[in-house]
Amino acid sequence: MNNSELILNDDGSVYHIGIRPEHCAPLIITVGDPDRVPIVSQFFDRIDFTNRKREICIHTGVLKNRSVSVISTGMGTDNIDIIFNELDALFNLELNTGKPLKSPTSLTFIRLGTSGTIQANIELDSLIVAEAAIGFDNLMHYYEPSMCEHPIAVSLHSKLGMSKNLNHPYYIDGDSVLVDDCLKLGMSKGIIVTNPGFYAPQVRHLRTKNILPYDLNEFLHFNYKDSIITNFDMETSGIYGLSHVMGHRAISISAILANRFHSTFSNQTDKTVFNMIEKVTNAIKNGFFL
Repeated sequence: MNNSELILNDDGSVYHIGIRPEHCAPLIITVGDPDRVPIVSQFFDRIDFTNRKREICIHTGVLKNRSVSVISTGMGTDNIDIIFNELDALFNLELNTGKPLKSPTSLTFIRLGTSGTIQANIELDSLIVAEAAIGFDNLMHYYEPSMCEHPIAVSLHSKLGMSKNLNHPYYIDGDSVLVDDCLKLGMSKGIIVTNPGFYAPQVRHLRTKNILPYDLNEFLHFNYKDSIITNFDMETSGIYGLSHVMGHRAISISAILANRFHSTFSNQTDKTVFNMIEKVTNAIKNGFFL
């Protein structure tokens, strides 16, 4: 593989994430905010490695008897593209040559993020695990465009009356075993829509006009064989899509901080995020997410 394709730093670490294979565990918690990494790793029984490069911060250690890493991705599926490709390379390529290893490693990703719901009956500060994601970004168009052909993606595209100038949505499932673990922990499940931005792409305007042929009500009332959209984010479709094409497992857990139906926002955001992190790290210690 050419040096311009798999780029290594002088110390042998992968270009953007700045780590070598021994620095990362195959069980990986992802968060958006680099300042949230130490909030997660404070629950580790031991921290063996820390590094920060740009917005990418990683702590690797042990939860009970399991090696685990927590890494920040920043916001958006463009960052997910970089970080997931480079994490996959750590475990599945011989870095000096770029050749695939004979025995591939399947990674497990747990995204801990924040989100806003569009459904009236979903309470602020609750936790939702995405059984599937619908991507309005264009990332997976470059990897597996057949995801656009899923019946739910086709039905939603038709309902919204989207023009050819807008990306066709795509649909991808999360890992069903990991989702079931979340349900056992008392979380609710839903379908998340991943958007390529926070404002207009999520039908949110401060000083701009809505030029889209749809509004939030179209998402709210969308129903395909009893499947409904529950919440919005900016990363999950990329996480699920790349995990699928690379042979990894992934789930996305969201702390609900906003309810767009009621126009309300949590008054205890830090506590809600902390409780989510505590619940998931304790679950890992107790044998969940194997």
